[in-house]
Amino acid sequence: FSISTYNKVWTDAQKDLDIQLRREREEFLQPEKDRVKVFKMLVTSYIKYMQIFRNLEMAYDQLIHRQKRTVIRQVLDGVMGRILEVKKEMVGLDNSEFHYIDNILEDLKLLPEDIEVPIPRYFIKEKLEVLQQREKILDQILLDAGLQTQKPLKAMTFEEAIKVIQVAERARQGRCRAAFMKQIYLEERKDRQTKLQVQMGPGPDDAATCIQKVWRGYIQRKKTEKMREEEMIFLGMSLPPHLMATSILQMHAEQVNTLQGEVQERQEEVFIKDKLREMEGLNIKETLQDQIGQCFIECRHIIGKFPDYPTEEAGGSMAMLSQKTPEQVALELAAKKEMASQKKAQKGKKEKEEKEKNKGKTPQKSGTKEEEEGWKMAPSNFLSIMEEGNSQYKAIWQNRDEGWDFLQDHDPELIKEEKREEVEEEIRVQVDELMQEKLENLKLAVDGEKSDKQKKGRKVEKKKQKEGTWEPELMSLVRRTIDSLYRELAEEGLLIKAKTVNLSDYVGEYSYLGTTLRQADTEPMPSLADVRQLIALYGILPLGSQTVHEKAPLVKALLLAGPAGVGKKMLVHAICTETGANLFNLSASNIAGKYPGKNGVQIMLHMVLKVAKQLQPSVVWIGDTEKIFSKAVPKAEEEMNLKQLEKILPKFLKALKAQDRVLLVGTTNRPFDANLKPFCKVYQKIILIPRPDYASRFGKYFMLWKHIILQNGGAITNLLNISCLAKVSDGFTQGHIVQAVQAVLSKLRLLQMTRKPLKTAEFMTSLARQDPVYKEEEETFK
Repeated sequence: FSISTYNKVWTDAQKDLDIQLRREREEFLQPEKDRVKVFKMLVTSYIKYMQIFRNLEMAYDQLIHRQKRTVIRQVLDGVMGRILEVKKEMVGLDNSEFHYIDNILEDLKLLPEDIEVPIPRYFIKEKLEVLQQREKILDQILLDAGLQTQKPLKAMTFEEAIKVIQVAERARQGRCRAAFMKQIYLEERKDRQTKLQVQMGPGPDDAATCIQKVWRGYIQRKKTEKMREEEMIFLGMSLPPHLMATSILQMHAEQVNTLQGEVQERQEEVFIKDKLREMEGLNIKETLQDQIGQCFIECRHIIGKFPDYPTEEAGGSMAMLSQKTPEQVALELAAKKEMASQKKAQKGKKEKEEKEKNKGKTPQKSGTKEEEEGWKMAPSNFLSIMEEGNSQYKAIWQNRDEGWDFLQDHDPELIKEEKREEVEEEIRVQVDELMQEKLENLKLAVDGEKSDKQKKGRKVEKKKQKEGTWEPELMSLVRRTIDSLYRELAEEGLLIKAKTVNLSDYVGEYSYLGTTLRQADTEPMPSLADVRQLIALYGILPLGSQTVHEKAPLVKALLLAGPAGVGKKMLVHAICTETGANLFNLSASNIAGKYPGKNGVQIMLHMVLKVAKQLQPSVVWIGDTEKIFSKAVPKAEEEMNLKQLEKILPKFLKALKAQDRVLLVGTTNRPFDANLKPFCKVYQKIILIPRPDYASRFGKYFMLWKHIILQNGGAITNLLNISCLAKVSDGFTQGHIVQAVQAVLSKLRLLQMTRKPLKTAEFMTSLARQDPVYKEEEETFK
């Protein structure tokens, strides 16, 4: 049943994707002058892609068939990348990272949950063993260095285990003996009381009245509680009991998910490639050698000499085995050289003409052509990936009868077609080496020509000598292994263990009045749902997928700015938890005095860069980052190191390429203290995390109070008025609420919970002891 269900989910997602790709070809290729219409078109496309993304991620996580998962994975990465491209266009049009699209959601009859960015579960699932092993190594390093606070459990000796069992057994026997003696005591006491009641007890009417009084009071209280609960359910203020309790079916579904993960891993172990190499390898090798040898003879016959063997960059023997004749190839090469020389000459002429024309003239405004022609969608790196995956689905899987495939096993014929190309490529590389030597021997024997390998080798050596002018300290780092650098960074406290926090734990409601406020010429403050969305788009998706990081709009640095206690550090840890990334802490307080000297900061960053690249994905976190870019710099040596860091950070970011899944994340609660020019040069994206505005405050705080109280072991009853707490919380951040809840819910208070339920006044008293975020500070952030 589950396989057919998720097959249908995949089919529906592919149908929606096919419609969306058709829309892309029709609408986005034509220029459009109306910016409002363009923005609505982009938002609609963004929402549709988000729905397709959610369905594809669900199908990829739940389906077992390996070849289906390969096709879904290709399309899934393409959809993720396309979402980021559409988001970039939306930011360019709206001049803001935050968009308020509640009116469009209303037109499409959708909820805010439908545009919540789903985090693909394969980010962690597919490298779970590696992450667990790395965590064990880090724990051991921190334990050896004395930095680990929570020590692992020690193994017991045989004698200690026997003693523990004896103590437990004697305690059990003692409890049984005490219960037995208590029962005897109660029976004796009951006998004594009955004897006294017979002598001088009350009458039957008095006893009946007493019992009736207690019973009627008990029944009435129960009826009143039931009526209140039914009224709250009717008003929508609380959930029905069947929705609040975790059902047996949900528990069963979780067990099935774990079993599916094991089956998915087993399906990956298919050894058809080795069989292909054994069965067809010799035939492929012989045919390739015959074809390349025939090319040599034809070139010699037509041109009069043997050709030069193509390099690996040019494609090796694949360039020779193209359908073109040798004459056509020679003509194309000559034409390319002529075109290159003509382009150089034309560039020189144009530059001279422009210099002459621009003398004494003011430069024209840029963007006039765009305004005349209208907006046009930028070329995409992911449409081809999605279209290829869509065509594969239509060709192989759309009309495939799977009634016979109960076990969802792999199809060997499809795997052979995939692996045959890989086997041919491996054999071609080996054949290229043999045929290159054969060509050199032919040239030497027939034409008397010698190879230029020795000359090239000398040139390479000279280049290496020129490049190797590094300082001895940096050269020593080049020779060191990743393991030694990893250990040193962990011991110095620069490589830290990320807290296990999911992005869904960052609780916050969507702002439903964003469009209304904008129409009233009031710029709304972003909600926590918007912040959560940006963290997922700019931080989690690119770090989790290599394809998305390489081809999507690249974000190397991210700044989280907001008052103290809004959850900036929590979001940094959430990025690491969701992607399995390493966390490097380069905060001012953490690096002070650790790498002194002239090149200390440079060496530190070089070590971090090397380890972060090798063990990607990685997050480099700089807390209180405004101190590095502060306007007034103290003369202390530690602060001088921070000034060095300001100069080296742009070079650090420049060294990060598209294939390196490394993200720099800065957090600050005083961004206005920084020198803005170098500050904004480093941080490409700036995300403001404010205290919520009136439009989203009540719903957000209602959810937050409820979530934090339950998370800390509290129980919510009718005596606890969460609505009142939400109203009183105006101006306080999430950190203030967490501190207030933790101060109230001590160990002693949790033990008293059953007989003394929580009351509103307890939390209000604790919250009143803290200072809120005042309006002046909020205006400064704006």
